[in-house]
Amino acid sequence: MNNTMEVVESHHTDEGAKLGMWLFLFTELLLFGGMFILYSIYRAKHSQEFFLAASELNTFIGTFNTLVLLTSSLTVALSIEAYRRAHKKAAIWLLIATILMGLTFMVNKYIEWTAKIHHGIYPGSAELLSMSDGEMLFFNLYYVMTGLHGLHVVIGVGVLSFMLYFISKKPPEGEKFDKSAAIKLENSGLYWHLVDIIWIFLFPLFYLIS
Repeated sequence: MNNTMEVVESHHTDEGAKLGMWLFLFTELLLFGGMFILYSIYRAKHSQEFFLAASELNTFIGTFNTLVLLTSSLTVALSIEAYRRAHKKAAIWLLIATILMGLTFMVNKYIEWTAKIHHGIYPGSAELLSMSDGEMLFFNLYYVMTGLHGLHVVIGVGVLSFMLYFISKKPPEGEKFDKSAAIKLENSGLYWHLVDIIWIFLFPLFYLIS
């Protein structure tokens, strides 16, 4: 009887964790959705200035970072599936690969931001204030939106790093997987997918303006 109650309670806890994660992801989408709407309004008003400002961005780095994040979405999905099949070693290595790609993204973003700052293009700089209103709006939105996204990447790397430690302490290769741990890993993967999806929208908005 006690075992049945524990199973039911565990099921409810797992379902609650999934629902909580989806609600959290929904609030994140609302946050970035509002920013995308704001971007669209300003771009409609200053289309030519946005086009000129976008030409200052490094499309190669933006494209490379897009490929990195898309690949990281694949590796985290494969890690979740491997863990569910009780292939812990494969799950761990795939999770490590995902974390490394997240760090690669941030290193590339740091290089890109550093180059812009070196050229005097950053919020409040004399160089930026000398530009047109549309160009100033573009770069202010660029720093705010990509900066907020970068913060989410850092948080995501932290969450995945914690999960890497967490599942490494779970049953060894070949044993039945821990369902609760699998749910935690799946929720972490959902957050990482959100990070990737947001970048898929940010990339064309800032780097592929035509």
